[in-house]
Amino acid sequence: MQSQRSFQLISLLIILGAVSRLIPHPHNFAPIGALALFGGTYLTEKRMSFLIPMGAMLISDILLQLINGTGFHGEMIWVYGSMALITCMGFFLRGREQRQTIMVASLTGSMLFFFVTNFGVWTNGGYGYTASGLGECYVAAIPYFRGTVMGDLFYNLVLFGSFALLKRFAPALSK
Repeated sequence: MQSQRSFQLISLLIILGAVSRLIPHPHNFAPIGALALFGGTYLTEKRMSFLIPMGAMLISDILLQLINGTGFHGEMIWVYGSMALITCMGFFLRGREQRQTIMVASLTGSMLFFFVTNFGVWTNGGYGYTASGLGECYVAAIPYFRGTVMGDLFYNLVLFGSFALLKRFAPALSK
């Protein structure tokens, strides 16, 4: 069972990551996949592994909507669905938190996010409901994929790295 202190620390890191979405950033350079992967890896109660990252994301979406009208859009279900799948990836990462496994999970999460969310874009019909239209949709999204990969790698480094440092230098906080 996870201690209250550890739960609070992990939740705080997730909330800070979500708040970072309010800072101006390049397209798709966001903590979305990292929040889900980190939560799935370290929040031991599975229900909380989904609720904390998605709740933090929802709050940041509400704030973004109030600030500049960009928080809510037609593909929200696909974004949150991909977060749920990436959270499940975090379950498999538990106990294997090494640089290379986190990097592979981060890159896999980026690809998953790309394919799921752009499939959602295609379902809106703007590219036609054909295999060719689906291909066009994915090709059109390629320029944004770099931001997703870079954002996921950066935020996973920050979240997993911060938690590793805290466990090493302030072990009482992470127990």
